[in-house]
Amino acid sequence: MNALPDDLRLLLVHKQKTSARVRFLRFAHGVTAFDPLPALSDINDDEAPQVVHHPNVYLRAAEQRLGLPAGSLAHEAEFEALVHTPAGPIAVYLTSIDTIDPPFAEAEALGGRFIAITEAIGGMPVEMELLRRAYAAVLG
Repeated sequence: MNALPDDLRLLLVHKQKTSARVRFLRFAHGVTAFDPLPALSDINDDEAPQVVHHPNVYLRAAEQRLGLPAGSLAHEAEFEALVHTPAGPIAVYLTSIDTIDPPFAEAEALGGRFIAITEAIGGMPVEMELLRRAYAAVLG
């Protein structure tokens, strides 16, 4: 199974086509796939990532990890964030799940579940800010 690079995390979002309901995939460790952001992480708006990952690489790896068919995930180019961590910068990309309904069973198999942004209250401040920015990007 392909793994994501250590300096990359994804926010996985599903937007219902008929109702525009937006839900994010939250794992037991938080909202970033597939590993948590380290403690003391902070969004860095002052610099761009030194390494840019091509979407096809991480989309295919994420689909495999989630057990989804090829083409189920799409890169949302209007959102990108760089998170500063004690171990170095981590790029965070928004990835939409392009299925009719959220893949609830696949999320559960990984210990996750789909939540509305309001259900994320109380999470790490960096995660809350990432979700806020992602939500604004999804709703345009």
